Amino acid sequence: MAPQSSPVSLPPAADVLRERYAGRLPASLDELSGPVQGRVELPLHVAWSGLRAYDLDRLRQRMSLYRTVLAEGQRDDLITLLNRDLLVAQWPVLRTLVSRHIRLVWEDAFPALAGRTSSAA
Repeated sequence: MAPQSSPVSLPPAADVLRERYAGRLPASLDELSGPVQGRVELPLHVAWSGLRAYDLDRLRQRMSLYRTVLAEGQRDDLITLLNRDLLVAQWPVLRTLVSRHIRLVWEDAFPALAGRTSSAA
């Protein structure tokens, strides 16, 4: 008779997602040195379908770019595509557009964001 293997216990999906996003974080918000204006084209590994070019001078497009980069970008993408001042300024609204896992990881890592929960963007 073959020995029965015990079922492998997998971590909850929420833990996996939080770990995934936490592993991509910059060491500090000051590392975010992306552009503040003009047109930005996302690399294919970040935006593989749909809109890839965004005008940072248009609020909706800027929010969409930040949402996409936060969700799909790797550490280098976050650093080169996101700008610290823009992220902090738009965080009160942006935090409502990203997943709960992304929001919690960023706010836990960067208290400056956690305190910006009002709708004054």
